[in-house]
Amino acid sequence: MTEPESATGGEVAAAEAVAGPPAVAPLVAAGSANRRASGAASPDAPLLRRTGRRLVAWSAATMLVVLVVLGAALYGAVARSLAATSESVLTQRAESIVAFLTRPPQGFPDRGVPGTGFVFGGQAPGTVSLIVTDSGQVIGPRLEGLPNQAGITAAMAGQTDVRTGAVTGSTTISGTGTGSVPVTIERETIPVRVYSVAVQRTDGTLVVQVAQDISAEQRALNALLVVLVVGGFVAVAAAVIGGRVYATRALVPIRESLRRQREFAADASHELRTPLSVIQATVEHFERHPELRLADEADALADVRAEVDHLTALVGDLLLLARTDSGVEELAAEEFDLEPVVREGLDGLRAVAAERAVEIEVDAVPAQLTGDRTRLRQLATILADNAIRHGPSGSRVRIGLRPRDKGGATLTVDDEGPGIRPEDRARVFDRFWRAPGASAGGTGLGLAIAHWVVDRHGGTIEVADAPGGGARFEVQLPARPPA
Repeated sequence: MTEPESATGGEVAAAEAVAGPPAVAPLVAAGSANRRASGAASPDAPLLRRTGRRLVAWSAATMLVVLVVLGAALYGAVARSLAATSESVLTQRAESIVAFLTRPPQGFPDRGVPGTGFVFGGQAPGTVSLIVTDSGQVIGPRLEGLPNQAGITAAMAGQTDVRTGAVTGSTTISGTGTGSVPVTIERETIPVRVYSVAVQRTDGTLVVQVAQDISAEQRALNALLVVLVVGGFVAVAAAVIGGRVYATRALVPIRESLRRQREFAADASHELRTPLSVIQATVEHFERHPELRLADEADALADVRAEVDHLTALVGDLLLLARTDSGVEELAAEEFDLEPVVREGLDGLRAVAAERAVEIEVDAVPAQLTGDRTRLRQLATILADNAIRHGPSGSRVRIGLRPRDKGGATLTVDDEGPGIRPEDRARVFDRFWRAPGASAGGTGLGLAIAHWVVDRHGGTIEVADAPGGGARFEVQLPARPPA
C-alpha cells in the first residue's frame, strides 16, 4: 500500500480537509514525533509523581485507619469477653461464701468458713478467697498484695468492687535449705483481678474478697496485640505496594491525556500560525504601500479571504472538540431516515468534486435510526470530503448506505487514493496527525470529529483497504444511541 497523503490516510489521509500550506504539515508531524520521543522527560512528570505519591499515601493512610479501628474494636471485644468470663467466676465463688456467711446462725465455725483459701481446678480455677472483718482481721490466706485495701474500702462504702491488682509470690529455684547448700528464691509479681463485696451481719460488716490469676488472660491479649501490630504493618506495606501499582496504572490515562493535550495545543498553534501569518503579512504590505489600490491587489485579498475561511473553520472545529472534551456538546435524538440526510450532506460537495475532477457515486437505500440528524450529516460530509480531496484527479468516490439486520445503518466511503498503511491506521483519528508525505489542506480535525460523532451514537468506525484499491471508511451505527 502506498503512503497515505490524503484524507484517506491519517488525519491527512483521513481528515475532511488538509490544513495549512505544504511547509506546515511536515513541521507539525516532526514536532509531534519529537514530543512523543521526549515523553519520558515530560514537564508533567513532577506533577504525576506527586499525584502518585499522594495516591499511595492516601491508600496507606486509609488502610492504617481501618486497621487501627478494627484492631482496637477486636482487642476491646476480646478483652471485655475475657474480663466478663473472669468476673463471672469471681462472682460465683464470692456468692457461695456470702450465702454461707448470711445463713443463720450467723457466726464463724471452729473449722473456718467453707470456700475460703486457694482453688485449683473445678469451676473457679486459679482463685483465692478471704474474708476481712470490720476490725481488720483477715480470715484466709495472706499474700503480699492481698487483701486489696482499695477494694475493701470501696466494698465497705456499699459498692461491689472489681479491679485489677497484683500479688507477689516466690519460687524456690535450687537448694535444700539445710546445711551449707544455698537456697535461691525468685520473687514474681502475678496480675490478679480482685472482686470485693460487703456482707452485713448482726455482729458487724464483713468483706468477701476473691482474686483470680489473670496471667493467662494477659498473655492472650499480648499475643493478640502482637498479631494485630505485625499484621497491621504487613497490611500497610501491602497497601503501599498495591497503592503504588494502582497509582501507576491509574495515572496511565492521565499521563496520556496530558500528553495529548500538550500535543493538541502545540499542533493547534502551528495550524493557527500559518493563516495568521498570511493575514499579518498582507496587512503589513498594505501599510507599507498605502498608495496601492485594492483593485490591483485582488490576489492578495483572495489569499486573505482564503486564510480567514480556513481560520474560521479551524476555530470552529477546535471549539467543537473542546465542547466534546468537556461534555458540554450533547446530541439531539430523533428518529429519521438516514438516506436523505447523507444525500443532503453530499450535495454541498459536488462543486469540490467537480473542481478536482472526482466523480461521486452514491448507492444508498433507506435506513431508519434514532440519532442527531445534524451530526450524522456532518459525519457523511467529513468522510466524503476526505475521500474527494485525497483521491487522484479523475478518480471515483463511492458512498454506500445499507440498513442493518438488527436496526441501524452501515455507511461506507471508498476512494481510489493511495490508501493507508496498516501501521498508520491506529492513528488515523488522532487530532492533527499526519502521515509522512501527506498532502496539505483542511483543518486536520475532520476525522477526530467524525470519530466523536460515531462514538456518541454508540457505533464504530474502521478504516481498511477498499475492494478496488484506495481506502475504505466503514461506519456501523446502532438503531439508537446509548442512554
